[in-house]
Amino acid sequence: MTKVEMLEREISALPPEQLALFREWFAAFDAKAWDRQIEADADAGKLGAVAEGALNEYRAGKTRPL
Repeated sequence: MTKVEMLEREISALPPEQLALFREWFAAFDAKAWDRQIEADADAGKLGAVAEGALNEYRAGKTRPL
């Protein structure tokens, strides 16, 4: 059995209140990992073209309020 399969089995067996706690923990864990990746990509200059494209569309009046 792989680690992922073991985790799936264990998580599936959690009672609702523990599953809710796990869900909150995992959401925070995943958000931190996402933030680290975005920061690393920004530091490496990988988002510059995307940002420039968005700014160009804004300057050209091609955007609308959310």
